[in-house]
Amino acid sequence: MTPRPRGLLLRSPKGLTMIEQLQDLPPGVLGFIVSGKLHSDDYKHGLLPAVAERMKRGEKVRVVLVFPKFEGMSAGAMWEDLKMGFEHLTDWKRIALVTDVEWMVHMTQLFGWMTPGQLKHFPLAARAEAIAWAAGD
Repeated sequence: MTPRPRGLLLRSPKGLTMIEQLQDLPPGVLGFIVSGKLHSDDYKHGLLPAVAERMKRGEKVRVVLVFPKFEGMSAGAMWEDLKMGFEHLTDWKRIALVTDVEWMVHMTQLFGWMTPGQLKHFPLAARAEAIAWAAGD
């Protein structure tokens, strides 16, 4: 029998997205492993509540996003992502993107300057380094 994933499993109209919240992170750091295609419900029910909780407490958001593979985002998910970033421009401290997905690496290089807070890419093999960077100043 295969063990059930420990994360939040979200079913989207177009398929299955899995968002698993990482455990045992340094204080103040949120982390998620994301696979599948992101839809707006994935943001509303998976990512946003955890991020919003930090913002309510007045904390700067430090997040580690791990994408072992990624099938893209729906238009609704892109809108939720933009809203989350721009509505809280000053609430973001560091975003560590952990992936070996080539197009995501290129997009980070091209458009990372538009991201609120600091954004840095790390390969999958450097996940521990990404977590340490997100926790640092």
